[in-house]
Amino acid sequence: MVEFDEQLRRLATQACGHPPGSPQRQKLLTQIIRLTSSKLWKESTPYYQDALQQTWLYFCRNVCEGLTGQTYDPAYGSVITWLNAYLKRRLQDFYLNQYKEQATTVSIKVRQSVSGGNSEVIDPVDNLPATPQAPPILEDLEAWVKTDLDGELSSTHIKGHPKVNCQVLILKRLPPEVSWKELSEEFGLPIPTLSSFYQRQCLPRLRKFAENEGLL
Repeated sequence: MVEFDEQLRRLATQACGHPPGSPQRQKLLTQIIRLTSSKLWKESTPYYQDALQQTWLYFCRNVCEGLTGQTYDPAYGSVITWLNAYLKRRLQDFYLNQYKEQATTVSIKVRQSVSGGNSEVIDPVDNLPATPQAPPILEDLEAWVKTDLDGELSSTHIKGHPKVNCQVLILKRLPPEVSWKELSEEFGLPIPTLSSFYQRQCLPRLRKFAENEGLL
């Protein structure tokens, strides 16, 4: 695996040595994609392919120039680790958005009342509360995290940093989420350390909660 990671790093370095959009760069990026496709995180969710496509687009835009995110830095880990971290983040975005859509779906009904021969169309927006309420699923999720009945979330923490645990990080990453940069500054830990821990330890517990609630 070490040799494979080194091969990917060499290909990435070679690709970035060619101008953006050049056939040489495209050929090398395509070679990296082919080599890594079977190594990436897999799961059977309806939006996995969409998340994967976003990941490849992110890869092509940021492996060299960092057009939409941080440029790939081999010092932070292998290409596979970098891509998996992004892929899992996109998957989390998809299923959290799915929860919000399910929770905030408003059944739009147009009511007509006959008065003096005229029809009055009621705009459903007029019937919405002035202050939007938090989606129920997010309220349930937040309550589950804060309650932490078995203490699993609060006891699952980064080694040597008991205050940086899954309970804290999940709450921080719920909408409106705190950026990894802010969390890095708050806890004095590198972004890759926080992100990797979140993907490996916190996200699976979050998904288990969603599955138990019948939301996945």
